[in-house]
Amino acid sequence: MSDWMIRSIVAGTITVAARGGFKTPEARGQSVIFAGDCNRQRGGASLCGVAALVLLIISTATDYWMQYRYSGNAANQGLWRFCINRKCHAHTLNVAFWDATRAFMLLSLLGCFAGLLLSVTASKRGRSKRVRAGGVALLLSGFLALLALAIYTGMTVSFFGKRYIGWKFSWSHILGWIGAILALAAGVLQLCAYQRSFSEATPVCLTDES
Repeated sequence: MSDWMIRSIVAGTITVAARGGFKTPEARGQSVIFAGDCNRQRGGASLCGVAALVLLIISTATDYWMQYRYSGNAANQGLWRFCINRKCHAHTLNVAFWDATRAFMLLSLLGCFAGLLLSVTASKRGRSKRVRAGGVALLLSGFLALLALAIYTGMTVSFFGKRYIGWKFSWSHILGWIGAILALAAGVLQLCAYQRSFSEATPVCLTDES
């Protein structure tokens, strides 16, 4: 065997090793399967996150957290306004639990937006630090929304339940709960995708410090 053939074989071996070594067809197929799992989990997290953000925005901005009867008229209220016979006015009562609910819902919106932004701008490789940060932000968003909703629910039952007749929670309140659950689900899926990238069976999820 000539010297140039030996040098070509050695050079080819070094190149293959530098790119990750030799892989059997089974190993390559397994890598593709796990890569697909990572991408599906991140895709599911993004869908849940977008849905959560939309629902949380609608819930926070609309005026149907509860409905009730006031002096014989149909009335409803949200976090910012109350409406009687479809005529809406800013809240005049200074109630501490409203302020807390508003603050936590706004923080939840910021956390959900930040989590989605980090997820979208992260590399497609599962080990990106932005994937982990996005998952944590989405989990925090869901927790803050749950905290806001729990405060509003508990205080409404004890405060407004004694003042108004025929009151009930309405669709803005319900959408808030759904959005909070979706934000938590998005965070869990995002972190699962990040954690899965560290499995020995997922060589396609390479380190990406972006």
